[in-house]
Amino acid sequence: MPKSSNQKLKLLYLLKILREETDEEHFLNSQQLIERLARWDISAERKSIYDDIARLMDFGYDIVHVKNKAGSGYYMGSREFELPELKLLVDVVQASRFITQRKSRELIQKLEQFVSAKEATQLQRQVYVAGRVKTENESIYYNVDFIHRAIQENRQISFQYMEWTLDRRLVPRKGGERYVISPWALSWNDENYYLIGYDAAADQLKHYRVDKMGSIQLTALEREGGSAFKSFDIAAYTNKTFGMYGGKEETVSLEFADRLIGVVIDRFGKETDIRRLAEGTFRIRVKVAVSGQFFGWLTGLGIQARLTGPPDVVEEYKEYLKKINKLYEEGRFEEA
Repeated sequence: MPKSSNQKLKLLYLLKILREETDEEHFLNSQQLIERLARWDISAERKSIYDDIARLMDFGYDIVHVKNKAGSGYYMGSREFELPELKLLVDVVQASRFITQRKSRELIQKLEQFVSAKEATQLQRQVYVAGRVKTENESIYYNVDFIHRAIQENRQISFQYMEWTLDRRLVPRKGGERYVISPWALSWNDENYYLIGYDAAADQLKHYRVDKMGSIQLTALEREGGSAFKSFDIAAYTNKTFGMYGGKEETVSLEFADRLIGVVIDRFGKETDIRRLAEGTFRIRVKVAVSGQFFGWLTGLGIQARLTGPPDVVEEYKEYLKKINKLYEEGRFEEA
């Protein structure tokens, strides 16, 4: 009987079966493997199965031979990723706002290929995250790769920066004017991806939401701002910048109730200068970008936190609170 055209692919199909249908709790014996190979019109005998598995093991695949009361058989042992590692990656993909729902599904389906079909169901059960707001900008997935390429090739990029309108459309800012920036790093902060780049016109480093960058293009210009970025500490920058909104940088003093120590360390890090005051309170001195976002964060902590210096920032915060109170007293927004 002539052999089928698939016969030369026997080892590959055997590997596919072991990868997709076996794991530590599910194994297949030689007869079951023969039956599955037959579905692809591949003939096999018990002895050839033993020889083929030995070849795969010699090549480096971890195929385990089981012999117990339940029977005997083979399963794929260690893989590129362990199941707990893949569960973690699935959670990160699904929770990431900057990855669209469609791209999230595609990535998770690809991750499922690293485990058996039985184990893949455990990844599927982790996919849903209630109320998660995802970006609708499909291009962000490729924008990130594009920016990395520009960094590697030491080139500036140009792009349009987008903003939302009341009719839920993303439109270019400044009438479509293109921004020209030297990209230096990508930062993931507050559930969004940001480009850290040098703006030669303003002679400073700035950040941009990657999901709001449109029609990115590589330019022929070499990057600028290397000396500025060399002394730039991304971790410190993101710690002092609230919601990635810039503002005047100041060293401020803040007092907190002891119960907020975890909030403070989560926000500013373990190396923060912390001084105990009266029983039940402590003080810190940190650099922050003074902005409405910083004041909003502080206000959210209620009467368990107090800004104590410098005096001009304290006065600015008082004015911020007065304006909010005035809004509720008068029931209307101030004119811009």
